[in-house]
Amino acid sequence: MTIVNDHRTRIPRQRGPALLRTLVVGAGVAGRALARDLVATPEFGLQPIGFVDDDQGKQPLTDLPLFGTLDDVTSVALSEDVDAVVLAIPRLDADTFRKVAQSAAAAGASVRYLPSFVAALERSVVGSDMRWLEVGKLIGRDEMHVVSHAAAAMIKDRTVLVTGAGGSIGSELCRQVFGFGPSRLIMLDHDESNLHRLQLELWGEALLDSDDCVVADIRDRRRLDQIFSDVQPDIVFHAAAHKHLPLLERHPCEAVKSNVAGTENVLWAALRHQAERFILISTDKAADPTSVLGATKRLAELLVQQEAGGATQVAAVRFGNVLGSRGSLLTVLAEQISRGQPITVTHPDMTRFFMTIEEAAGLVIEAARMAEQGEVFVLDMGEPVRIVDVAQSFAELMHRPDVEIRFTGMREGEKLNEQLFSSAESPRLTEHPRIFQVDAPDVMRQFHQRLSTLYHEAERNNPDRVRECLRQLLPDYQPHVPTTPALVAPYPDDY
Repeated sequence: MTIVNDHRTRIPRQRGPALLRTLVVGAGVAGRALARDLVATPEFGLQPIGFVDDDQGKQPLTDLPLFGTLDDVTSVALSEDVDAVVLAIPRLDADTFRKVAQSAAAAGASVRYLPSFVAALERSVVGSDMRWLEVGKLIGRDEMHVVSHAAAAMIKDRTVLVTGAGGSIGSELCRQVFGFGPSRLIMLDHDESNLHRLQLELWGEALLDSDDCVVADIRDRRRLDQIFSDVQPDIVFHAAAHKHLPLLERHPCEAVKSNVAGTENVLWAALRHQAERFILISTDKAADPTSVLGATKRLAELLVQQEAGGATQVAAVRFGNVLGSRGSLLTVLAEQISRGQPITVTHPDMTRFFMTIEEAAGLVIEAARMAEQGEVFVLDMGEPVRIVDVAQSFAELMHRPDVEIRFTGMREGEKLNEQLFSSAESPRLTEHPRIFQVDAPDVMRQFHQRLSTLYHEAERNNPDRVRECLRQLLPDYQPHVPTTPALVAPYPDDY
């Protein structure tokens, strides 16, 4: 692997296997082929330990046992200490699909599935369909599966609404919530294509004829009022947001309209219709923000914190980079590698906190259970990891250890190193070892008046005034403007 502009001697990290014990649902051609591929490809991180199938006459042509039927998923998962359940029955009907997924989640196992279009007669079933990697090699620690029975009980038989349901975090929240047996799961998104994909995954079909798939924009307060009046949600997870840092630096008015005003709209609807809990998905960029993204998410946290003490239990959950989300590091790296391009990394010393989508969503649900007085919960993401190390490890897992890495330089608003807490915050332990807590601050004088001015300038699409309003509202907001030229490496034929 060629690394340009980094002349230090790298100390190799200690990395060990951390395969997830995997139960394969379906002992037919697809399931057997999948099990063989996973055994032969340990970098996918899944270790098949056996099958379940309703046809007990099937004898898998492997050394793996047939544990029972599809009705036995929960008991087998518990008795065999299963971490993941893979559905490998092409064209499984929607009701059975849903039942098996719920059974797996009830046992604390994450659910993987073969794409619904895969059929054994159409093409070979291969491990790459799982789109799964051994994440411990990338983030320097083992992945944790974290949802407790108490958190699952909080969801059961309740009406749960998730905004931004089609996004990466929102969709994983929907998957995990779905497995805990809510009376209703309301999936709200402004993008109907995202809802179509999510319904197909959860139900095994996507007719989009359910009242539980809702197309709406969080900027539209009247529409949200109508929706909350109709469905009366008990628990609200607010994951909808603009999140791409460089774009929001260029379009700060749009960041305010969605991340701040949109959050206030959803929160207002939750309070007005007496939801039991409201949980905001935040980001580590809200701690001592240097970007428009961080500043707008910090304002969203403050909006939530100022509603502490009411009938609705409110909280925010702050965490860092999530592996596998759309537009995240791994998806960009995978695309660059597949095209035979050099990997681009911003800076050789840049570090970030990383966790998997499954970890993040599970800890969000745990934090929701503990919400009481407008806390900001901060997830323990382990030690920060150099992005260039993640890129190297990913390239090795993709069997491209010789790929070139090019450094492009820091962009406006970016930090070299993120932090989970601001300099003014004092974290406290909670009952959960992976979740810290920051208490609500005192209300700033003229906060709501200044917030109204911010909204006014955003509606006028005045980016300079919006940035000034953000600085007035958040004294700790210090916009970062790069002072050094980009570290763009020469192309290979230039040296």
